[in-house]
Amino acid sequence: MFTKIIKRGHRKVAKSDGGGADYGYASSSRSSGSASTSNVVVNHASRGDVPSNSAQHQLSSAVITAPPAPGTIENLSMFRDVPISERQNLFLRKLQICCFQFDFSDTLKMVKEKEIKKQTLIELVDFIQSGSSKITETNQEELIRMISVNIFRCLPPASHENTGSENMEPEEDEPYLEPSWPHLQLVYELLLRYVVSSDTDTKIAKRYIDHSFVLKLLDLFDSEDPREREYLKTILHRIYGKFMVHRPFIRKAINNIFYRFIYETERHSGIGELLEILGSIINGFALPMKEEHKLFLVRALIPLHKPKPIAMYHQQLSYCITQFVEKDYKLADTVIRGLLRYWPVTNCQKEVLFLGELEEVLEATQASEFQRCMVPLFRQIARCLNSSHFQVAERALFFWKNEHIVSLIAQNRNVILPIIFEALEKNIKFHWNPAVHGLTVNVQKMFMEMDVELFEECQRQCAEREARVEELEEQRELTWQRLTEASAQ
Repeated sequence: MFTKIIKRGHRKVAKSDGGGADYGYASSSRSSGSASTSNVVVNHASRGDVPSNSAQHQLSSAVITAPPAPGTIENLSMFRDVPISERQNLFLRKLQICCFQFDFSDTLKMVKEKEIKKQTLIELVDFIQSGSSKITETNQEELIRMISVNIFRCLPPASHENTGSENMEPEEDEPYLEPSWPHLQLVYELLLRYVVSSDTDTKIAKRYIDHSFVLKLLDLFDSEDPREREYLKTILHRIYGKFMVHRPFIRKAINNIFYRFIYETERHSGIGELLEILGSIINGFALPMKEEHKLFLVRALIPLHKPKPIAMYHQQLSYCITQFVEKDYKLADTVIRGLLRYWPVTNCQKEVLFLGELEEVLEATQASEFQRCMVPLFRQIARCLNSSHFQVAERALFFWKNEHIVSLIAQNRNVILPIIFEALEKNIKFHWNPAVHGLTVNVQKMFMEMDVELFEECQRQCAEREARVEELEEQRELTWQRLTEASAQ
């Protein structure tokens, strides 16, 4: 059954009825993902410039997806062994060989043909990397077509889909490794070398690396193979840097992937890699920051704290969030209130991640923004201080080891100490963990050294509250006692 699924990824999508001007890519979306990019017909502007009656063009445009009969793939000459005038034609013939698709689930099948294709791909990579000859426009189109035939495919079902279990933790799954990777890696390397080459003219290349192509690349980020996602990350980042015309579209497409992940599936393999790309993009944002970028922070990045598998991409997400605050300190209040909104209630490990991120954000927060959110912030920190999970309580107490945060607290101690004083007292009296108890004592000493009068006033108010609670409890007991006696009569 699994072999059938793999083979299905190499089937050809039927050619458009519109004639020689259009061709389709096989969808790479999983059944559980979005179908927004399936059945996309790619229109290339250069198609109209090529004569439709050219026999050579018709041959090169035929998508060769069926495995060839044994012996039909021949070893072509090396580029260095032919005259410069014939290298473009040889390049085209090598591209045609690389369009053949093979069944990699059977390692003993068509071994010779697979090796010929692999060596041909290596030669193509070396040819582009060497820059010995500029590729013609027609060959650039055929190069992107060959790359599309190889990499745009149906991804196999995710691990949890194979088992039928919806409760499996994605980070605990064994990553799926693509059996065709020895060839796929070379195809990705070829695309990367083409994109970064100084000989690649963006005005020409953007006809083939168009929005549809970029969208298909983004679909492949859901691949479970980490090696493939790493290549995709590098390539998309380079495309973003080189093709300025695609930048708004790429940001919007990534935005849509995040929306689908947050509000629909909560399953996607490439969120971490996409966030790594965004981290670099955010770092390059000009100031003052556009409203579009601020909306992206509020509508996509902050809600990414909601899904359960946040541990898989939290490091990259935290970096992106911190970059925003470092770029524009006025966003600190928005970010902190966003974190409080999505604060986990029952997941202690997730809470530890949030506390770590909160410390990084506070590092970049100025006093004016801190004052805007300190009341709800320290109410939450007080709850964390009293957590029975020692790692949560300990991580919250570590805030007082950060000099910048301590200075912010000291400036606003009149507001903060009354909020957390009772939580500190509870820890000293009742917390089971010795490390938490010791850290709490140190924090109390810090507040005492900051302002003795304030500390004593908080201590007095806390004692009064405890006395009132005891008095109310005694009254409640007396009331129940009277009711019990009355019912017995």
